[in-house]
Amino acid sequence: MRVTAQRHHIYDAVNRLRHATPETILAEVTAVLPGVNLSTVYRCLEALEAAGLVSHTHLGHTPLTYHAIEDHAHIHLVCEGCGQVVSVDAALAAELRSRVAREHGFDIDPTHMAMAGRCSVCRLGGRDD
Repeated sequence: MRVTAQRHHIYDAVNRLRHATPETILAEVTAVLPGVNLSTVYRCLEALEAAGLVSHTHLGHTPLTYHAIEDHAHIHLVCEGCGQVVSVDAALAAELRSRVAREHGFDIDPTHMAMAGRCSVCRLGGRDD
C-alpha cells in the first residue's frame, strides 16, 4: 500500500480517537489537512482496512466506527445509557463461539460486533440518560 499524507493522517486520527466514525475522523484530519473531504476519508479507511491496519465495528445504532488493529482481539461493550465503549478481551466469547460453531456450524467473529448493555454507573442510576 502506498503511504500518502491523507492515509497517514487518517491512520493517526483513528489511533488517537480509539473508536471513531468517519465524520469524527474527518474533523480531526481537517485540522491538519484542510483539503480532505469525507469521500477521501472513506476511501482511505477502506485501504487501511484492506491492509489490516484498521477495522470497523457496528456499535449499536451509530454509523460504522473504526479502530486500529491492536495486539489483542477485543469485543466492544456499549452502554445504552451513556454511550461509553469498553473494550474487553475477545477470549471472553470463546465459549459462545465454540457453542455456535458446534450447534449451528457457524463461525462467528465477536470482534466485529458490539454487545449492548448498561455500565455499572448507569445501572445504579448515577448518570442521567
